[in-house]
Amino acid sequence: VQLQASGGGLVQAGGFLRLSCAAYGSMFSINFAGWYRQAPGKQRELVARLTSGSFPNYADSVKGRFTISKDNAKNTVYLQMNSLKPEDTAVYYCNVNVVGPRGLNDYWGQGTQVTVSS
Repeated sequence: VQLQASGGGLVQAGGFLRLSCAAYGSMFSINFAGWYRQAPGKQRELVARLTSGSFPNYADSVKGRFTISKDNAKNTVYLQMNSLKPEDTAVYYCNVNVVGPRGLNDYWGQGTQVTVSS
């Protein structure tokens, strides 16, 4: 299984972006998923998570601004990011747990850069 992350870019503060993470390969479905980010000099942190029952959880810093969702038909996870702030600047990674012929496995996307200018 491979993950293809896209949607990052440069945006002004207050703007929006939508990140996508598409899963390809030998799999049946996405079990649960999350978006993480890592800013320069900082540790990777969890931004948003979608449980296997599709219940979302968010870091306090993004609550009310970011929305995580999933399209089961497309095996794709999204992160809608609104009201972006300069402190949201980071490389964003998707992490997906998939149900496949060999059971449950975790995969990471390649990362997509989000830069928010003030």
